[in-house]
Amino acid sequence: MALLAEEIVQEWLNRQGYFTIRGIKLGVHEIDLLAIRPTATGLECRHLEVQASMRPVSYITRVPVAVQKATGRSPSSSKTRADDELLVGVREWIEKKFDHEVKVRLRNKLAPGPWSRELVVHKVRHAHELSLIEQQGINVHQLARIVGELKGNQLMVEGAAGMHLSELVALAAEAK
Repeated sequence: MALLAEEIVQEWLNRQGYFTIRGIKLGVHEIDLLAIRPTATGLECRHLEVQASMRPVSYITRVPVAVQKATGRSPSSSKTRADDELLVGVREWIEKKFDHEVKVRLRNKLAPGPWSRELVVHKVRHAHELSLIEQQGINVHQLARIVGELKGNQLMVEGAAGMHLSELVALAAEAK
């Protein structure tokens, strides 16, 4: 589902006039999508990460490293997290996903920015975690809204490489 969701998000961006790069590998790091669009005042630059699953994910972020070391908990433990622990996990996740040195360096080579930091999600179990992510300056988009915009055909470009995929997704949504 994650790769399909990335393709849908890429189609959405392309139809808004963005040039995109998807699935960038940087050693052990990766960037889901970078998008750049020229405007009258310069370049509009976006860094998007996509977290999409058919079933709600327990947590988007990991258990903080210090908590893992102190308690032996797994990084992806679904055990309920206290707000302070969750906030530390959110900050570590943002550092890894958006602010890691190799990612910043690549973005700066591609375009001077500034670069937005955005997350696309489908179903999540802990809405409070999304609120904390937004409070840290990450723009959160719902995949369902993106699909709706593609289906509505109100974007700058009528279709791009992923047009058939987005049409299949819209058709599947209608069948429900």
